[in-house]
Amino acid sequence: MFTGIIKELGRVEAVDASEDGARLRIAAELASELTEGDSVAVNGACLTATSVADGAFEADVMHQTLSLTTLGELEGSSSVNLELPLRPTDRLGGHVVQGHVDGTATVTDLSADGFAKRLRIELPDELLPYVVERGSIAIEGVSLTISDLTDSGLEVSLIPETLERTTLGGLKAGDRLNVECDVLARYVRRQLSGDAGLSPLTTDKE
Repeated sequence: MFTGIIKELGRVEAVDASEDGARLRIAAELASELTEGDSVAVNGACLTATSVADGAFEADVMHQTLSLTTLGELEGSSSVNLELPLRPTDRLGGHVVQGHVDGTATVTDLSADGFAKRLRIELPDELLPYVVERGSIAIEGVSLTISDLTDSGLEVSLIPETLERTTLGGLKAGDRLNVECDVLARYVRRQLSGDAGLSPLTTDKE
């Protein structure tokens, strides 16, 4: 479990792609806090560190993850947003983020708004029911508040701290982004749709 508060910008040192999947090697100071088998969020996708050495860690990315995220588009020297899992004693500064990317969105506009910037993205139709104005969303692993809804997506505001400490400061129109909708919205919609295997507001115990 994560919070969407990015700890560090890592740098991709190598991408080893094959017909079996891809292996990423990422240099980062937080590698010193990892051991083999630990989880780490890379651009919002939860991965498992398979090896840690010399100030870097490696992680395998399977086909399913490659198909749902933008990790397959990473190249050597790419910057990535990194976050370690939440500890029980940590502050929940963002919102509950699982590291389970729901799909990708496309940047349609990035405009100045005083010291901040307004980011507009277009979402796949299947994700639109899971976003609400003033609700939470994770974009590239960054916890953000939805400031406005559009017919095809949403808008968020990015403060200077976010622009400087994450990859979102370098976005341009046409870029694809990993998106994770609020987990609470997913559960609520599934219950209300009546396809959860149970009737709404009931349990499997009689």
